[in-house]
Amino acid sequence: MDFRYTEDQLLLAEGVRDYLTGMHGPEVLRRLDEQGNRDPEIWQGLVDLGLPGLLVPEELGGMGLGLVDAIPIAIECGRACVSEPLVDTAFVAVPWLQRSGDNEALAAIAAGERKVSLPHAINPWVADGEGTPLQSVDPLRNLTTAPSASTGDPYLLDLGALMSAAQLVGVAEAMLALAVDYAKMRTQFGQPIGGFQAIKHQLASCSLAIEFARPVLARAAHALQEGAETASYHVSHAKIAATDAATLTAETAIQVFGAMGYTYEVDLHFWMKRSWALSGAWGSRGFHMKRIDDAVIGEAMPIGPEHTFA
Repeated sequence: MDFRYTEDQLLLAEGVRDYLTGMHGPEVLRRLDEQGNRDPEIWQGLVDLGLPGLLVPEELGGMGLGLVDAIPIAIECGRACVSEPLVDTAFVAVPWLQRSGDNEALAAIAAGERKVSLPHAINPWVADGEGTPLQSVDPLRNLTTAPSASTGDPYLLDLGALMSAAQLVGVAEAMLALAVDYAKMRTQFGQPIGGFQAIKHQLASCSLAIEFARPVLARAAHALQEGAETASYHVSHAKIAATDAATLTAETAIQVFGAMGYTYEVDLHFWMKRSWALSGAWGSRGFHMKRIDDAVIGEAMPIGPEHTFA
């Protein structure tokens, strides 16, 4: 099966990237961090692009696209470290609300009138909610307690984990780009440190981990969109691969920047903190590894090329 994105999907993602590059750069992240985390103009810009309604059916004011179409956009949201709960609303809540048939909420989301973040037993908080405020490792996330987080709906869990994985890939790409740019500028012994073999190998390992996560993510999105019986296992695989790529890239970027990489003066910390937050959201690495282990040992997911590539 061909999991490559279509030209239309790539063009849409490119348009979103261009917009976010101009409207949501590091200087905006710093302003938001210092002035309350939210700017109504940012949300309105996302609404004007039609992103909240990307997966909402056309008859309710949306574009009627699917989960696979949403993945490149979620990656771009991670790359730009988008502060607004766009992914929570448009790519997690919308598919879940479609299953429950809440057309009123879907129409309001498509119109940009509502932001919806859904809690789960494994993720008992919501972004931009009205509960008791919580402190996040990521200063741009406004989290609150969720009064009704008892649901253990596996579909909601899979949606959240899949979209967290997509954002982690984008976050990793952004951290890698920052590290590469700095390695070209910082000099030691009369030459850029990026010229040293050890640095090259570390950055190459990050690039490889990110590229390995991409097809796993695409496979998981397709499986969940098509309702495959093994969708949950593919989602867990994607969350693990994306978490590992982001963790490795964060650690490597810190090494490239040196001790100053931890400081507020360096933009890296915004993406590094976002990677920490997303890595633990919608199931930790240990949780998803156990889910795969149980499936393989219990023979719910047979392994081997005759099954993997069936």
